[in-house]
Amino acid sequence: MSLAEFALIDRIRTRTRTRADVVLGIGDDAALLQPRAGEQLVVTADTLNSGVHFPAETAPYDIGWKTLAVNLSDLASMGAQPAWCTLALSLPDADPDWIDAFADGFFALADQHDIVLIGGDTTRGPLSLSVTAMGQVPTGTALRRDAAQVGDDIWISGTLGDAAGGLRAWQDGTLDVRQPCADLHREVLRQRLARPTPRVALGRALVGLAHAAVDVSDGLLADLGHVCARSGVGAQLDAAALPLSDALRHVVADDDARQCALRGGDDYELCFTAAPAQRDALAALAVRLHLPLTRIGTIIAGQGVACAGDDPGTGGYQHFR
Repeated sequence: MSLAEFALIDRIRTRTRTRADVVLGIGDDAALLQPRAGEQLVVTADTLNSGVHFPAETAPYDIGWKTLAVNLSDLASMGAQPAWCTLALSLPDADPDWIDAFADGFFALADQHDIVLIGGDTTRGPLSLSVTAMGQVPTGTALRRDAAQVGDDIWISGTLGDAAGGLRAWQDGTLDVRQPCADLHREVLRQRLARPTPRVALGRALVGLAHAAVDVSDGLLADLGHVCARSGVGAQLDAAALPLSDALRHVVADDDARQCALRGGDDYELCFTAAPAQRDALAALAVRLHLPLTRIGTIIAGQGVACAGDDPGTGGYQHFR
């Protein structure tokens, strides 16, 4: 059985919650919102396509989770508090079981971060999912890519390369992305690929501590390169300092693991720069959030990203390369 368009919309609408700042939500031509006084609106949009951003056989729950997670990660990199989002679905078939499982994953993450779905669109076509997410940040405090300063430490949250390692395992046939894996190391990588964790709490806490920030979606070298280009600075990384998980080291050879960390995408960790004077505060923040924060390099005068211990080469993922 396939759902009609309005039945599909109603099925999703029943899963949404309400917020006082949503004057008018799903059901009209557009939503009406009431941002808080003294705050700026932060808006981001991402599209995920089957076979490009996730394997076609990925479970619908995981697709729902990741569709929202990548947008929450963008808000986190700006230091914003998530508030509202829209969802546009292109579906080859409106199967109710698929829709329900997708919604389970999407709203499980939405409820964690108190973000409300306020509208969107549905159409028939190849599987493609687009979210526009909106958040708020006190005026003038947003973390930006253009504020890195010479002498800043470069930091990364969590571990790097896990999602790329999971993708490699799927590509070589040793990982089934559709279900839990009996090998605990591969399961860690599968979870990191299928259900990334947006570092929203960290992003909020970095306001006032960090100078610049970016989320690692296309690979550390590429994304840090964006910060350097926008800030008019260079970066010197230490490949030996990159935080690699035991799972990645177990599944992928050492040299390949480092390449996953430098050039692999989809980790959605936060890379940020901060003055050396903030080291103690950041160490305390890591303890408070139960999240490792690792110093991996320094912002220098010049341009581009250099990495001691790594051969020069291409950066991260590019869609049209």
